Amino acid sequence: MDNKGKKILIADDEPDILEIIQYNLVNEGYEVYTAKDGDEALAKAKTVKPDLIILDIMMPKRSGVEVCEILRTQPAFKDTLIIFLTALSDESSQMKGLDTGADDYVNKPISPKLLLSRVNALFRRIQKKESDNNGILKVANIVIDPVKFVVEVDGNEILLAKKEFELLYLLASRPGRVFLRNEILNQVWGNEVIVGDRTIDVHIRKIRQKLGLDCITTVKGVGYKFDL
Repeated sequence: MDNKGKKILIADDEPDILEIIQYNLVNEGYEVYTAKDGDEALAKAKTVKPDLIILDIMMPKRSGVEVCEILRTQPAFKDTLIIFLTALSDESSQMKGLDTGADDYVNKPISPKLLLSRVNALFRRIQKKESDNNGILKVANIVIDPVKFVVEVDGNEILLAKKEFELLYLLASRPGRVFLRNEILNQVWGNEVIVGDRTIDVHIRKIRQKLGLDCITTVKGVGYKFDL
């Protein structure tokens, strides 16, 4: 994979960790920037416009979670890949991190090789998604056209109901990213519509049946992700 030109911002208050991650990412061909605390991370992100940000959760001035929350409210960082680093390995901490819109989660102590593989995997997932000016998504053998409201699998047209289509399009827009149930409800059904707790599950089941593919993974207690 050609990593030339891809920019990564690393934010961590431990100089040794910054140095070793930076060294390994630069050797992989990435253009790397660093920050020592949450405020500097926000400032560098606005200046550099990185493709991916690695955030330590427990940093001075602003935590990684606070930085992620601020960035996700800004359109310029809506699609920026974000990975959390943390010594907290309990499920609630991971869920809170995902709830802010992070794409992945890596526990400390860090294995540089593991972190590199996670970074490369996130970029590969983004590259798998080819989008043209009409917003058409092409992921593996699936084509999703939001203008014609058409889904094709291996060239065969599949009919989906409107909400099924919108739900599939949302998940397929970020392969590998976990979308929380509340996030799905807000983006597909909106805040003004009251739907039951099982609504998403029913729509997911129908999508799987109609596509004949197990392309949507249930992340127990969290949400769903598109994964082919």
